[in-house]
Amino acid sequence: MRSLPAFPGFPACLRSLLAVVALVTLAACGSNPKEQDETAGWSANRLYAAAKEAQGEGSWETAVKMLEKLEARYPYGRFAQQAQLELAYVYWKSNEPGSALAAADRFIKLHPNHPAVDYALYLKGLVNFNEDLGLVGHLSNQDLTERDPKAAREAFESFKELVNRFPNSKYAPDSIKRMNYLVNALASLEVHVARYYMKRGAYIAAANRAQVAVETYAQAPAIEEAMYILVLAYDKLGMTELRDDADRVFKKNFPNSRFVTDGLERKTPWWQLW
Repeated sequence: MRSLPAFPGFPACLRSLLAVVALVTLAACGSNPKEQDETAGWSANRLYAAAKEAQGEGSWETAVKMLEKLEARYPYGRFAQQAQLELAYVYWKSNEPGSALAAADRFIKLHPNHPAVDYALYLKGLVNFNEDLGLVGHLSNQDLTERDPKAAREAFESFKELVNRFPNSKYAPDSIKRMNYLVNALASLEVHVARYYMKRGAYIAAANRAQVAVETYAQAPAIEEAMYILVLAYDKLGMTELRDDADRVFKKNFPNSRFVTDGLERKTPWWQLW
């Protein structure tokens, strides 16, 4: 070990103190070496294999680390592309929906002609779809009129883009089913808000929300209740001509509607009807 430098202008006591500090620092460095990265020098193939193994074991955080290292160290080639795509899925499984969506968007932007773009779109739809369902699980403690259906709308748009661009994709049939579900879910939310306004005597607001549901989600099952609310709201507002028109359409399309006898009361929460 090199001898410590002399400080001729310093008193002996200070030189001794500096020497002790230097020795303590050297000892600390020797006893606590910087943690080594066990993956240093790993090939792209080995990193990818480790990521797949971690996914198989459900070790999503480990899988994220392996894929991030793979993309950082080997930014070009098929392994990098695969890492970018799988990161979206692994982030989602790690309960990081924001990172998952960003990774999927990045993959689509970087590789617009890649054969897996349909999967990336499908994954975007799934992330938003399941985030929306996650909120549904806590609806009993929420004021649903204040709930933002942004995730449901974005899920619908992702599935719609997939179906339009890749009609023969293996993900298209399931995307269509989920789109149908989302249409009725969004229509049901509009109808729920319309019913909320009806019960509070805000009849103009109720009519407006019911009209939005009818015009936007014309084929959804929830439209039956939307039409019934329109009839009630126009009647309360004294708009007899609009009421009669709405009533005529309502009876023509739903001649045996349960709402005529049961009214707006329900025995089960509206979201359970989804």
